[in-house]
Amino acid sequence: MQQVKYIFNRILQMFPVLIVISFIVFGSMRLIPGDPAVKMLGDKATEETLAALRAKMGLDKPFLVQYLYYLKQTAKLDFGNSIYLKQSVLSLFLEKSVVTVSLTVLTAFFSVLISFPLGFYAGIHGDGRFGRLVSSLSLIFTSVPIFWLGLLMLMLLALRFPVFPVGGWGTSFMEHLHSLILPSFVGSLSTMTLIIRNIQASVVNVLKKDYVDFAYSKGLSARKVTSGYIMRNVLVSTVTLLSIRITGLLGGSVVIESVFALPGIGSLLLTGVLSRDYTLVQGLVFLFGVIVLVINLLTDISYSFLDPRVTLK
Repeated sequence: MQQVKYIFNRILQMFPVLIVISFIVFGSMRLIPGDPAVKMLGDKATEETLAALRAKMGLDKPFLVQYLYYLKQTAKLDFGNSIYLKQSVLSLFLEKSVVTVSLTVLTAFFSVLISFPLGFYAGIHGDGRFGRLVSSLSLIFTSVPIFWLGLLMLMLLALRFPVFPVGGWGTSFMEHLHSLILPSFVGSLSTMTLIIRNIQASVVNVLKKDYVDFAYSKGLSARKVTSGYIMRNVLVSTVTLLSIRITGLLGGSVVIESVFALPGIGSLLLTGVLSRDYTLVQGLVFLFGVIVLVINLLTDISYSFLDPRVTLK
């Protein structure tokens, strides 16, 4: 019952956050130079035609009136139609989210698959050569810009050695998967380096705790101590970092999708910004905000399962 109350309160707390997000996005889009009516009709359109289009779009009304109308429509889950693409924003989001969500899931998979064993092993052997090597490589990949690394991998594994496609999404499931492997791996490098360093530092810290020595003194096997005492304590901070990185991957999909020409939400958002598409950008950022808040809620709930000392209040 206490957990249900906590989840309900957290959901209620999302609404003022989403209102603030919607206001910031709504206002910032109107600070960008340019006129969406001119973008749609061209520079040669008459002033009468432009004024008629602005009135149709509601751009001739005061800022607060426009925002309240937008907020009312958003509450009904009506995000309007894209000015540039002439389609429903919600349908565009659902269509493009398949690419972005698949990219994010595969990126998280690579990050966990590689970082957990490397980070744990480096933590156990922190003073050895392997531990120092992992720390050095993690620092290097953390410092390298993701777009530069993406271009480098693209030239090497798509142009010089055509193992992966240069870009695009493909038409079949296998083509989709094949086109996502390289961008997912590139996107996971910065994430896995952070997780490796976090796990390595956490393992070194946990190994110094008295309860680990006490567990060994009771005669417990190394495997049981590792899974029951070390890993469970390491997972709490690691899950937090991973959830932050996942939300960052969703927001940072613009870079990866642009480099690898993937038709996802990031590319769609960039198109909306460049074309001054008010409704498209507002709707996409609002839906991004909802996803981030949900991920944060799920992360907080997971703490109670990873650590029995954590209670949801």
